[in-house]
Amino acid sequence: MITIKTPEEIELLKIAGQIVGDTHNYLKPFIKPGITTKELDQLAEEYILSRGATASFKNYQGYPGSICTSVNNEVVHGIPSDRVLQDGDIISIDIGANYKGYHGDSAWTYAVGTIDEQKEDLMKHTEQALFLGLATIRDGSRVGDIGNAVYTYARKHNLGVVRELVGHGVGKNLHEEPDVPNFGKKGTGPILKEGMVIAVEPMINAGSHHVYILDDDWTIITADGKPSAHFEHTVLVTKDGYEILTKR
Repeated sequence: MITIKTPEEIELLKIAGQIVGDTHNYLKPFIKPGITTKELDQLAEEYILSRGATASFKNYQGYPGSICTSVNNEVVHGIPSDRVLQDGDIISIDIGANYKGYHGDSAWTYAVGTIDEQKEDLMKHTEQALFLGLATIRDGSRVGDIGNAVYTYARKHNLGVVRELVGHGVGKNLHEEPDVPNFGKKGTGPILKEGMVIAVEPMINAGSHHVYILDDDWTIITADGKPSAHFEHTVLVTKDGYEILTKR
């Protein structure tokens, strides 16, 4: 069921979202060659706890990390480990925070040191696709409008849009209705209403849109080995547009 949040719930979701945005800002200076993804995970969890929240992803359906750390051809759900980041990598960091029973959720892709032109373009266009999708949101618009904007822009730049993974509603649960695909037809799908909270999250590949899951049952990678980028904000639907709750 799609829920309209009360003013009290929205206030809690704003705090949860701000903790997520601030955690991204806190981690950014540490994202350099030589650090491990497990070290980033520990830094993030400590910071989230210091803000009076808990890491939404930890033990979520058995997930072992506090954040998701997906490197290069890993699309999403990369598990923090002793993997050392190298100059030229890109890393998607997906962070969730649970504040008094309400969640914030945001992913961002970062360059590690100096990256090549293909990865630069991929990151630039995926971030732009996110904001083009967000620009369609207002009371009375439809979920399909978001996906259509993301997909049309990505395909214009010959990028692959992942189909198997979608954005979602956010609230007391980390994943709620509606699903928010990164493809679709304008004017189709659930109607967005003032007071809804959703996460929009383009996952876009430099090559084919095809992906598969590794034996750890979490990490999803591109089928052709090309890099992938992931950008996500949790937003509140307003009468005339949207408000980003996970501001960085």
